[in-house]
Amino acid sequence: MVKGLRIVLQLTAALVAAGFSAQAFAVTEIMWWHAMSGELGRQVEKLAADFNASQSEYRVVPSYKGNYTETVTAAIFAFRSRNQPAIVQVNEIATATMMAAKGAIYPVFELMRDEQEPFTPGAYLPAVTGYYADISGNLLSFPFNASTPILYYNKDLFRDAGLDPAAPPKTWPELGNAAKKLRDRGAACGFTTSWPSWINIENFSAFHNLPLATRANGFGGLDAMLVFNNPIVVRHVAQLAEWQTAKIFDYSGRAQSAEPRFQKGECGIFIGSSATRADIKANSKFDVGYGMMPYWPDVAGAPQNTIIGGATLWVLRERPTVEYKGVAKFFSFLSKPEVQAAWHQNTGYLPITRAAFDLTRAQGFYDRNPGSSISIGQITLKPPTENSRGLRLGSFVLIRDAIDDELEQAFSGKKSAQAAMDSAVERGNKMLRQFERASPDR
Repeated sequence: MVKGLRIVLQLTAALVAAGFSAQAFAVTEIMWWHAMSGELGRQVEKLAADFNASQSEYRVVPSYKGNYTETVTAAIFAFRSRNQPAIVQVNEIATATMMAAKGAIYPVFELMRDEQEPFTPGAYLPAVTGYYADISGNLLSFPFNASTPILYYNKDLFRDAGLDPAAPPKTWPELGNAAKKLRDRGAACGFTTSWPSWINIENFSAFHNLPLATRANGFGGLDAMLVFNNPIVVRHVAQLAEWQTAKIFDYSGRAQSAEPRFQKGECGIFIGSSATRADIKANSKFDVGYGMMPYWPDVAGAPQNTIIGGATLWVLRERPTVEYKGVAKFFSFLSKPEVQAAWHQNTGYLPITRAAFDLTRAQGFYDRNPGSSISIGQITLKPPTENSRGLRLGSFVLIRDAIDDELEQAFSGKKSAQAAMDSAVERGNKMLRQFERASPDR
């Protein structure tokens, strides 16, 4: 009897000890919803796995939720049912929309301060962080995958057309002349671009130090008004429309639909995201050259600097308190030079810190991969101005669609460039006023 009782007590003590041990070593899971598929999705999984292996308290669990719009929509619905993730990836043009949801977001600068995690805003590239900071420079979300447009060209076609394969066109007149020679030599199109508004309106304006909207492109307040129907933008759109008639420029559609035309050798020059560099290099059967975005040389101050595309990581509130310490540590991990350098080199996205750029250069990556540093040189070409910091405009996903609509009208000859840009501004301003009226800051 005594012996049996002793055994029961020993088993009970062992079970209690095991319970306490399990609690003591319990791993806190942190849900991360993202919009990366394919190779980029695998790189996201690797980032999470590397962080998880670096410590034993937290486990970041990445989950693909579709494209950017689908991912944000899923997070919004999940928040309403109190099943939201701690981290969600949101594209850059939805920044104003996320800021308007004040009760739902946990600003990154507050998170890092509250969790006493080392955080030095000055270590990050201003052209990247400026997009996601408030008017006082406080970082609201964590920059993750940032890209900017660069110029790609087919060196084989350049040689065949008598163009210097080591000299990419630097200005729009030079690009037009090169594209005409390519067409005269038999190319299906001289040049094309992806993401029509992002490249030909948003980045074009920044690179020429022109305002896209008042109030510092929306950074100064919700009452911003679109003003990109200015003479320089109109002239640019009119020139593209004129070149379109002879396919010196050939419109290839929205988003990334133009990229395959360049990869197949149809178009000799292509302006697209720096993050497509690895894909272009892997799928093109010709010698690829790289250059900066072109500019109009008669515009004072040009070239300025381009702005970024891509996405950022937002932290959502109303998760268990213990998770936020892990989120802060994860962001510190992502900021490490060696982690950022690997992400930059493996994906083509920009590094978010100067240290990661310096490390990549020291490792010889840029020497081994010509053209891979152009994007960084371009966004840091000059200190950002109010016109080249980025944009902070509500409902810009819808506004960008309206701009693309009107660009298509101009390129097809159905509207003049002036009429198309006037219409794009008018339609966009209506959306801005609707967003302003619905904002809690109104």
